[in-house]
Amino acid sequence: MNTLKGNTIYLRALEPNDLDFVYEMENDESIWEISNTQTPYSRFLIRQYLENAHQDIYEAKQLRLAICKNDDFSAIGLIDLFEFDPKNNRAGIGILIKNSENRTQGFGSEALELLIDFAFQQLNLNQLYANINPENKASLRLFAKFGFDNIGIKKQWNLVNGQYKDEALFQLINKK
Repeated sequence: MNTLKGNTIYLRALEPNDLDFVYEMENDESIWEISNTQTPYSRFLIRQYLENAHQDIYEAKQLRLAICKNDDFSAIGLIDLFEFDPKNNRAGIGILIKNSENRTQGFGSEALELLIDFAFQQLNLNQLYANINPENKASLRLFAKFGFDNIGIKKQWNLVNGQYKDEALFQLINKK
């Protein structure tokens, strides 16, 4: 997986010792809106998930990787390919950096670039898409930076704290 190493970060498979990190991220209600989470996850369920993390993307239909600073094994964030569809050669992509002090440092940009390259070059995907809250200006800038096009707004798509919110659909076609 040398292709998933950048200048300041690398992407790695999830390991059993990531249990606490994933547990904290999945149960952080402040990011549930971003991750489309509605209920807390138990340590038991996350442990089971990590035990099955060895499945490849063709089996699991997703690939979740830890974002780590070079020379450090500890994760600072997660990046995913989800709803992997090998018949139509597409997948969704999402990213989250956990702590605010690691945001706006370029780690997310580098991680996204690495996973886009992997998806297009190694998995031969034709397209990637991202679902983004139109109010999330940082994510809008990040995905636009890599050429994702806003192809539409899904009106009143997500119910958040009793209020319906729109969701933007972004798409990147592989230019091969």
